[in-house]
Amino acid sequence: MNSTAKGPAEDGGAVEAPHPDHPHTRDILAEIEAEVAHELEEDRPPQGGPLYQTVGALVGIAIGVGGAVLAWGYGLGSPAEPGPGLWPFLVSIVIAVLSAILLVVGRGLGDSEAFTRSSWLPVAGIVTFVAFGLLLPLTGFEIPALVLSVIWLRFLGGESWRNTVVISVVTVTVFYFLFLYGLRIPLPHLINF
Repeated sequence: MNSTAKGPAEDGGAVEAPHPDHPHTRDILAEIEAEVAHELEEDRPPQGGPLYQTVGALVGIAIGVGGAVLAWGYGLGSPAEPGPGLWPFLVSIVIAVLSAILLVVGRGLGDSEAFTRSSWLPVAGIVTFVAFGLLLPLTGFEIPALVLSVIWLRFLGGESWRNTVVISVVTVTVFYFLFLYGLRIPLPHLINF
């Protein structure tokens, strides 16, 4: 088997291009893979250890159980006629079960990350989402959804202002039409079409 492949040359003739299995190509790929792995290792937060695994699992169990209790209050319905709490209940149970498994087997894992400044980003996301839920009945869907999108994209996600504005407006518009007209969910809203 020939270790080179023919490719076009600038003068119209054929030039020998290295085949992917050529030793020099493999060396270059190995160097690139090593460099990427090194850069990822430098950017990784310090490891947290078993305590962080345990705390993370306990938080997951609390979220799962709390979500299941709240979903139960909305009514589960039946498989033929599901109630508004059925899917949140099922998802919450899955979260609680997976977190319990993590609690049992996760203490021996070494892939937890120590609590750093970036660990506050999910907390800020949760707080802004709760604020969205509280403002929704007071101001309608559009304004809190737009503010939430801007906060998540620009301040939590680090997107540029241009991307933030475009993505936020498009996302809110799509969700507006999807929820109000596609799914006919009676959300409070300011704009009527």
